Amino acid sequence: MKILVINCGSSSLKYQLMDMEDESIIGKGLVERIGIPGSRIIHKVDGQEDYVVEEPMENHKDAIKYVFDALTHEKYGIVKSLDEITGIGHRVLHGGEKLSEPVIVTEEVKEIIRDHIKFGPLHNPGNLMGIEACEEIVPGKPNVAVFDTAFHQTMPDYVYMYPIPYEYYKKYAIRKYGFHGTSHKYISYRLPEIMGVDREDMNFVSLHLGNGSSLAAIRKGKVFDTSMGLTPLEGLEMGTRSGNVDPTVVTFLMEQENLTPQQMNEILNKKSGALGVSGLSSDFRDLEDAAHEGHERAELALDMFIIRVKRFLGAYIAELDGCDAIAFTGGIGENSKTIRHLVCKNLEHIGIELDQEKNDVRGKEALISTENSKVKIYVVPTNEELMIARDTKSLIS
Repeated sequence: MKILVINCGSSSLKYQLMDMEDESIIGKGLVERIGIPGSRIIHKVDGQEDYVVEEPMENHKDAIKYVFDALTHEKYGIVKSLDEITGIGHRVLHGGEKLSEPVIVTEEVKEIIRDHIKFGPLHNPGNLMGIEACEEIVPGKPNVAVFDTAFHQTMPDYVYMYPIPYEYYKKYAIRKYGFHGTSHKYISYRLPEIMGVDREDMNFVSLHLGNGSSLAAIRKGKVFDTSMGLTPLEGLEMGTRSGNVDPTVVTFLMEQENLTPQQMNEILNKKSGALGVSGLSSDFRDLEDAAHEGHERAELALDMFIIRVKRFLGAYIAELDGCDAIAFTGGIGENSKTIRHLVCKNLEHIGIELDQEKNDVRGKEALISTENSKVKIYVVPTNEELMIARDTKSLIS
């Protein structure tokens, strides 16, 4: 059985074609900078050179078309026909309280995903475009939606509830949901394996840092708290998202600038964060390069990001009553030794001590703490695709 996994982020798309007999990867790829100048697809198959196409991709539907072209390419493809693919698993951001488990996609499911664009304006549209593009290109092929919020459903009510009138929770289901759940779930299994301990015998903090970022406090294999909330807007400063701000900032700007709720939503989700502060880019690689060259606002955006990561990390260590390890994952967490260094800098007093030599690593599993560090520090590349593939196989079987 071959399962294609589509993982649409806010400005990227990862895919893997997997043979579920042994869970091996037949081929994989990345479409990056969707809707941003410099869009490209990198298609990878072991034993052959990468297939790279650099073309403008305005949205996720454009990106999906390039994915299928790469899969069936005469020279670089890995299937002769799309008929060889048994099913397609999709990461979907938000299904609210109605869709908290993986489901086979139907018109009703798509309508619920569409209805929750109000809670996931950056991701749900791309997730839905990915599903509909697959339905159009390979009609009749089963599509499975795996929701980003599911793993966080173990949070206790006093963590996920907001201190607003309770009637709004009952009426609109306004509460913290949390996101990047598939990534944090993978880390919750993989990190204990690496450390050689039972997942129910350890507490740790998972740091998924990328264009979208979140932390999760994981106690005995289950989420106790996470930084994103009702939507992915809550929490850290991100590529284009503001993260936490005083709510009065929102109402003040709406009054002063005569903004509609839709316009304010656009500002907070697509024009804020690293992009809004730096005025340069939402891509942290661009910001690191610019800061190195003396760009003051790029440096400011990075400093703001780092202090917010530290703030949540310290809070979650306190909530867990101490922790055994922290794990960096996501595009930034896996690849930026600079960001990891700055996050861990001066945290020796809470048991976090980074080994600079070990930290010189990109995109692979590694222990990067010193021997004396009370809290072990790891780089653990996430594998959301494997988790999605397993759920997809289970449903379509």
